[in-house]
Formats: sequence, structure tokens, C-alpha cells
Amino acid sequence: MDDTGDIAKPDATPRKQSRAARRQQLIEATIDTIAAQGYARTTLTDVARQAGISHGLVNFHFETKERLLTETLQYLAEEYRQNWTAALAAAGPSPAEKLDAVLRADFDPRICTKARLSAWCAFWGEAQCRPMYQALCGSNDNDYTRTIEEICAQLVAADGGGGDPVRIARLLRITTEGVWLDMMTMTDPYDAAEAMRTTFICAAAFFPRHFDENGLVGGGRSDVAPA
Repeated sequence: MDDTGDIAKPDATPRKQSRAARRQQLIEATIDTIAAQGYARTTLTDVARQAGISHGLVNFHFETKERLLTETLQYLAEEYRQNWTAALAAAGPSPAEKLDAVLRADFDPRICTKARLSAWCAFWGEAQCRPMYQALCGSNDNDYTRTIEEICAQLVAADGGGGDPVRIARLLRITTEGVWLDMMTMTDPYDAAEAMRTTFICAAAFFPRHFDENGLVGGGRSDVAPA
């Protein structure tokens, strides 16, 4: 990952490729460690053990726990942003197709994994993380929210009905975040397919002409792999 927060691309030389691969390995190990132990209890030693490398190599690449956790959050945020923006870019032209794509993206099996959801919950839940989260993720969150609001406004206008697109977008976002939390915190959690159906039922409550529990009416899918 470079200094701008973008996911680093491997350089042409083997040495640079090895460095990029090692940093990627450590970030993935950090995600797994946070998922298992929580934010506050994660240490560089734990990450080194999870990655199967020496503590000194973790220090060499990230220097401090704070920097490692910061870059891990940056990585997760950029991964999430790239996932939903790519889904939106590939969607059909109608607002219903766009909303289907953006909501479905949150349950992509590359994003909706137990370790990643647990790591997100840890970053959200720790008071000491909140300033860092706002600094690193605030603009991405705002972009996502504006996009959902714009799509909902287009759907409300197309249907010729009432409804506040800002509040509808807020409820859709809250539903998605809520089912993510359910999947991590419930004693008997449901899987990603059921979580996605719950989100689409919320969309169907506001836009019944366009959605049912499987997504787009006549075009939805329910074949999401569980995390």
C-alpha cells in the first residue's frame, strides 16, 4: 500500500515484489489476528506468529503497531471502495440495476468473510479507533452514502411516488451494517445469503415494483456463497 492509501501494485523487480507480497501477507495476518483477538489485544508478536515470520520482520515493514493497524484499516477501506464502485460500473443503466449491484456488492464472498467482518466490527467498536476511522474512511463513507441517495432519488422520481430518498438510503445502509453485525455477534448467526435477502426485503419495502428478497424482480439471484 502506498502513502496515498492505494493498494500497492507489485514492482517489476523480484525484490520489490517480495516486499509488496510480505506487506500484503502481514496485513492479511493482522485482519485474522484482529478477528480472533480484537483490536486492543492485537500485538506485533501476535501478527508475526499468525504470519509465520519473525517479530523483527513485522517491525521492519511497519515499525509500530499503530502504523500496522492504520495501514490495515486503509487496506480494508480501499478494498471495500473498489468492490462497490466496480460493481456499480458493471451494472446496467437503470437505477434499480445500480441499486441491486451496490447492495449485492456488500455480500461478495471476497468482502463478506468472517475475518473481514470481525475486523470491521473491531475498528467500529473501539473508541480509540474512531478518530482514525473518521480520518481514513470518512470520505469513502460519504461517497457511498451520496451514491445510494442519488440512486434512491432516481427510483423515487421514476416511480412517481413519495418517500425521502435520504432516509431510504440511510435505512438501506443501516440494514446492511446491521446484518453484518448480526453475522458476527448472534449466538446462532445466519449466513451471507440470508443477510443479503434481508437487505433486499428492505429495498422491496420501498421499491416493490423493482425488488423482492432475491434482488431485482425477475433478475435477482440468491446464489451468494456463505462467508
